[in-house]
Amino acid sequence: MRRRELLKTVAGLGAFALPGLGWALPGWPRASWVFSAVDDTEGRHYLQAVSIEAGRAFRIAVPERCHGGCLRPGSTQAVLFARRPGRSLHVIDGDARAEVARVDAGPGHHFYGHGVFETSGRYLYVTANRIEDAAGLVRVYDAERDYAHCHDLPLDGIGPHELRLMPDGRTLAIALGGIRTHPDYGRAKLNLDVMAPALMLLDRESGEITARHAPSHHQLSCRHLDVATDGTVIAGYQYQGAEWERRPLLARLSPQGDFTEIELPGPLTDELRQYTASIAIARSTPRALITAPRGHRVLLIDSRDGRLLASHHLPDAAGARCDGQSDFLVSSGRGGLYRVGGDGSAPQALESLAIRWDNHLT
Repeated sequence: MRRRELLKTVAGLGAFALPGLGWALPGWPRASWVFSAVDDTEGRHYLQAVSIEAGRAFRIAVPERCHGGCLRPGSTQAVLFARRPGRSLHVIDGDARAEVARVDAGPGHHFYGHGVFETSGRYLYVTANRIEDAAGLVRVYDAERDYAHCHDLPLDGIGPHELRLMPDGRTLAIALGGIRTHPDYGRAKLNLDVMAPALMLLDRESGEITARHAPSHHQLSCRHLDVATDGTVIAGYQYQGAEWERRPLLARLSPQGDFTEIELPGPLTDELRQYTASIAIARSTPRALITAPRGHRVLLIDSRDGRLLASHHLPDAAGARCDGQSDFLVSSGRGGLYRVGGDGSAPQALESLAIRWDNHLT
């Protein structure tokens, strides 16, 4: 990790007012920030923060496109990760409104765009690729030692993507995409015929893989997930097979360990164009929201049984987070921010900005 001076060529670095950003979400903590990777209209890459209550924002320029993020418990820090096959993670301090550290993936490695802290906020777990043999890893960093790299947890698989901490505080739920890539070939997928995706559970202390659930087809790349307070996991697929084939795009892991795939109505499945993005589960109700940017859809399901509750049109639906209660904040790749009710009500436009939001909100 290298400490760095603040970028001197950042356009828009620091705080600035957003005219008209006077909305609030019921139940959302006051004075909180929402973070996301964004691109501006000229294709430049930034880390964007928006204050829900105060109508303020700041952004920080970064040299590569970023993807997901996570909050550090007990601090004002958030960490956002370079998009596959990026090599950096960025530590942002919400109070300082600045990037305070940047961590490199290290020689022979790249990140997959996601990470999560354990509950004390000391150790950060990041999905990564060992380039030489395409081995999927969870790299562990110590935030109390300037995000020094501690060790790696091997996954016996390729392409880990999003991960979350289970309610026991010890187990990591990991979406293993199964897709082999190499930085020399950009985002090209090199092993579509022999993919082996899975939804995995990993003991972060012992490194033991305690469960591995394979999708019903080897080209159903398991990419994103969220975990409910009762331990239910909802995972989303991106199908890598023929475009005319219809496959399930969602899966559910029950608190008892039962793995099932969620069957949506056939026409709706076709409309999603084989691709789901962000998944967010409400904290106080059994509701899960799924974004499908290619299909311009947001879906609301019952997280207890996968039952479809609502399907709404939302252009280029991107990132999603629950509001801490039962509703959701959803971004659009076309610049919009929306409130989506956990009661199934239609998206309510909150703001439109001249940026392209990436597929995740933190």
